[in-house]
Amino acid sequence: MLRTMLSCLAATLLATGAWAQGSGSPTLDAIRARGTLACGVSGTNPGFAFADSRGEIQGSEADFCRAVAAATLGDARKVRFVTLTSTNRFTALQSGEIDLLVRTATWSLGREASLGLLFAGITFYDGTAFMVHSASGVRSASDLNGATICILPGTTTELAVTDYFRRNNMRFTPVLIDNVTELRAVFRNGRCDSYSTDASALASFRFGEGQAAESYTLLPEVISKEPLGPLVRKGDDKWFDIVRWTHFAMLAAEELELTRANVEASLASANPDIRRLLGVDGDLGRSMGLDNRWAFHVILQVGSYAEVWDRTIAPLGVPRGHNRLWTQGGLHYAPPVR
Repeated sequence: MLRTMLSCLAATLLATGAWAQGSGSPTLDAIRARGTLACGVSGTNPGFAFADSRGEIQGSEADFCRAVAAATLGDARKVRFVTLTSTNRFTALQSGEIDLLVRTATWSLGREASLGLLFAGITFYDGTAFMVHSASGVRSASDLNGATICILPGTTTELAVTDYFRRNNMRFTPVLIDNVTELRAVFRNGRCDSYSTDASALASFRFGEGQAAESYTLLPEVISKEPLGPLVRKGDDKWFDIVRWTHFAMLAAEELELTRANVEASLASANPDIRRLLGVDGDLGRSMGLDNRWAFHVILQVGSYAEVWDRTIAPLGVPRGHNRLWTQGGLHYAPPVR
């Protein structure tokens, strides 16, 4: 019933309301014209973006795509997922094949300065780590001198691992394969002593191994900062604002204790922060070319940051750590919605 009501509401708004107006964003206007958001994801990482038994992409990154669709189109289901590799992900966004890239991409100066792309915030604080075969007896990265290490090319992992070994006067042999499924198979078969990528991706891989998970050990060292976030093309500032503030809205929802279950009732709240976020008061949505209740749709259909974490990342056994809110000792901090 709720889905039917949302579809009717979205159709009405697209035809007659704020979502039908010219937005000042060529990306947003193109999305509205076709009626779907084209969002680039990995499709290979449980917890982040992975096809379920029905072939539907699930995970925290997939849910962020849905949140942006809810904000812009009023319907979180209006997403066309495009699965991409570590080497073609940026060109897909540069070429216009996708509108938004949400694929475990690390924010770095080199990337933002040279790719013609902008990182629209940090949705996940991560770091490079190592996984080994439990039977090897290796318990620390310092034991990897001379090791062969499986790494995806075109990732920040290559540089992070190289820097780590250089700093510690150690040597290693990289095994570079541009297909994560093949790379993991090579690691399973013992061709590599270790598999290195973001710690969250290693936890995702281990989780996906089911009963064989105990065959792999995630080493304790995290050797780099890997702030992950969504990317957009440079030159469309309004689209950048929408993507960035969708993330902030989900953080603000957690801070204000708004959930999918209580957000409709919260429309009657007297809290001015809640009223502005949900579009009851003010004209903040229209200032971005959206309906004033854009954040309401995000929270109702996708949820707060905490809700997404609990249903997608928590089952991997990954602690929130730095990904807690600033009020809980973490790094996530949403600017004021006012």
